[in-house]
Amino acid sequence: MLTEELMYDVLRHFAFNPTDDQMFAADIFSRFMTDRDERCVMILRGSAGTGKTSLAGAIVRTMMDLKQKVTLLAPTGRAAKVFSQNSGQPAATVHRCIYREKAFTGLEGKFNLNVNLFRDRLFMVDEASMISLSSNNSTFGSGCLLDDLVQYVYNDRNCRMLLIGDKAQLPPVGEEESPALRADVMRAYGLTVYECDLNEVLRQSQDSGILYNATVIRQMITHNEATQLPKIRFNGFADISVVPGDELIESLASSYSEVGMDETMVITRSNKRANIFNQGIRNMVLGREEELTTGDMLMVVKNKYKAPHNPSEQGEAQTAVGEMTGKDPSHRNISSFGGIAGGFIANGDRATVRRVRNVRELYGFRFADVTLSFPDYDNTEEDMVVILDTLKTEAPALTHEQNEQLFQRVMEDYSDIPLKADCMKKLREDDYYNALQVKFGYAITCHKAQGGQWAHVYLDQGYMTDEMLTPDYIHWLYTAFTRATEHLYLVNWPKTQIE
Repeated sequence: MLTEELMYDVLRHFAFNPTDDQMFAADIFSRFMTDRDERCVMILRGSAGTGKTSLAGAIVRTMMDLKQKVTLLAPTGRAAKVFSQNSGQPAATVHRCIYREKAFTGLEGKFNLNVNLFRDRLFMVDEASMISLSSNNSTFGSGCLLDDLVQYVYNDRNCRMLLIGDKAQLPPVGEEESPALRADVMRAYGLTVYECDLNEVLRQSQDSGILYNATVIRQMITHNEATQLPKIRFNGFADISVVPGDELIESLASSYSEVGMDETMVITRSNKRANIFNQGIRNMVLGREEELTTGDMLMVVKNKYKAPHNPSEQGEAQTAVGEMTGKDPSHRNISSFGGIAGGFIANGDRATVRRVRNVRELYGFRFADVTLSFPDYDNTEEDMVVILDTLKTEAPALTHEQNEQLFQRVMEDYSDIPLKADCMKKLREDDYYNALQVKFGYAITCHKAQGGQWAHVYLDQGYMTDEMLTPDYIHWLYTAFTRATEHLYLVNWPKTQIE
């Protein structure tokens, strides 16, 4: 494959004339793909409105036309769904692709790094700004997602990776920058790095108040001018507006009617404020008095490890068969590990309540049998036990003490089992110990929203002054602004922050 031919193949798949930045990026991509050294990586950075999504879609369509093998990944279910919609190909979460369950030890499951049996494949990872370098979750592999992702992809069978992201978004928790978008970090893995930045805002994006103001906010990050709160421009833009508090109920009701509950989201700054919004929306907008009822939107707040079979190992076997027979197993395999049956239901996944029954109290907690559908996974339905105690608490999920209490109380039921392995097997399959921990999902924090997009976004920054301004807040504000695709509503926005 000639470098120049590949570049023009990519450019032919644009629906409009590419910018100079995009043409340069297509050239970099062609050089990256034709490099004989398989240990190379490409980083594609681009801010909102610069056509990063369009370029990624053009690359995917080019690879499909050329019968080249591609796997699309993203850090969350919502981000994978958005990537799939924008590219026209199935996408999966990183965790469901690269990990498989190894052992269950009581308080947590343990997922080992999977074996990448693919060859001659491009892994495209969207929303790569969310991928962490810190070792903060020993449940999965080494605890460092970026380390594991690199180890998985580069398998000496000519696989390589394209990382796509926006460095102005919130970095992973505990990081000052997004490590997966830094060339120096990727070179430290012994990889040859190809990199490019999309900075030129597309002409069709210039009429958007969301993107205009996001660009202004992003420039405060890049130029280190975060000395005062940004002033938001509304004049001349139809897609951004202020909503006073006394009009919020009516406005939210209109959004639910116009674009649907799945495409409407309130983003706020803390779990406490999200909790207040969730209760207010259920009571005053939706008129729901029951504790939990049909139609409620939920968000999973703790990983749930599914028992007893292991579909991810089955997916790995399918991959091996595909490689041996010469058949490309990518589409089948993506749907298996991309679905909710991929070994666990992830913290941050969203679900809609279809049915609630059999509410009861056990072990000092309250439970219910609930049928849920998962909108980010083709509305797959699952029957499961949900723990109701997390719905209204200000804590992110059950506290460590509550988890320990539940563990000890459930273990008492299996005290007559002599072998620890048999006891752990029972605990692994226990409906109450493994009950799904959820909160209402009408309002969420920006970290939970990252990677997702909604047609209508209501943004609540809470009380804010110049003295409270930090670079983290500017990243937060930019990330929140860019979650909206059609209309951004700024809730109770102070006049001092309006241009």
